[in-house]
Amino acid sequence: MKANIHPDYHTITVVMTDGTKYETRSTWGKPGDVLQLDVDPKTHPAWVGGVNLRKTGQMEKFTNKFAFLDKGAAAPKKETAPQPSEKKEAKAEVKAEAKVEKKEAKAEKKDKKEDKKN
Repeated sequence: MKANIHPDYHTITVVMTDGTKYETRSTWGKPGDVLQLDVDPKTHPAWVGGVNLRKTGQMEKFTNKFAFLDKGAAAPKKETAPQPSEKKEAKAEVKAEAKVEKKEAKAEKKDKKEDKKN
């Protein structure tokens, strides 16, 4: 290991944005210097919870870029999902239709059998 190539490791004072101070060891500055922080974990949005990540997908980029073209045109209406009661009614109608078709098929078979007997 070469001698005299490493930086001096000494004690400095760090002052947070709210004024709290603590001593630590660092290679920054000279012994006894004061490091005044502009941003620290107590105020930075990444630690406080104020980070707002925007969507960066290709579709979002496209819609943001060409949104001005759609202002004059009417946006397509979204179809609303059927309510649970509507779903039940639709199922009941399908079942009723199936029963009617089944009865008609049985009646036709019965008629064919009678025709064959005669």
